[in-house]
Amino acid sequence: MYNINIQEITIIRNRKPAMKDVNQELQWFGGSLGLFNLRDRDKSCFRIFVEMVKSARERQALSSDELAARASLSRGTVIHHLQKLMKAGIIVHERNTYILRVDNMRSLIDEIEKDLDRTLSDLRDVAGQIDRELYN
Repeated sequence: MYNINIQEITIIRNRKPAMKDVNQELQWFGGSLGLFNLRDRDKSCFRIFVEMVKSARERQALSSDELAARASLSRGTVIHHLQKLMKAGIIVHERNTYILRVDNMRSLIDEIEKDLDRTLSDLRDVAGQIDRELYN
């Protein structure tokens, strides 16, 4: 598994989509994780994310070149978004290929929740230490 040294987790509370359309739900899912923004006009990060979800379902890791071909994007654009997805802890890099961190969306949220719990626990410990130093 990929060793995550610095991880940026963004959670954005958005209203869930009313329709049961998988593309709309994936857009909401990724948007709620702060993966997509308004600057990404051609939805390239979303397209890469969708390809990564599909490849996870097939348990197939993809190279950046394969992702570029599947998403009809330049390799440079793919690499840029892959770095963002790795930093968010969504995908991992293994032997010159990329794959979703786990093989399904529910497990991905479980893993992100564990990451958040570890981070909040560390923050709580340091906050207690700061309080002891400041107020004793």
